[in-house]
Amino acid sequence: QVQLVESGGGLVQAGGSLRLSCAASGRTFRTYAMGWFRQAPGKEREFVATINWSGGTTDYVDSVKGRFTISRDKNMVYLQMNRLKPEDTAVYYCAVRTEMVISTNARNYDYWGQGTQVTVSS
Repeated sequence: QVQLVESGGGLVQAGGSLRLSCAASGRTFRTYAMGWFRQAPGKEREFVATINWSGGTTDYVDSVKGRFTISRDKNMVYLQMNRLKPEDTAVYYCAVRTEMVISTNARNYDYWGQGTQVTVSS
């Protein structure tokens, strides 16, 4: 059974940093792309970042470029979030796509975690 477990969320002041982690288990994920999405209250789930199977290709939503960094190691994926803003407040979800290449479309991801809350105060 595939399981994704996120951790690292919390409350932080604007300008601060958080590092989200996602542990994937149940199968080997080293040949799969992984990603992070987020959902703020009253809004649709939004793409944040994605990384391909090797870690050599990444993509980000424009609003986080230069502030967030996605990385991976074996069955772990990370999201380093710097210079956080109140508009980054959301539940952040880890996802796995059973393909090697990246995608920014949530419909192309096959497995999802339960999410971790990130709250940025002004």
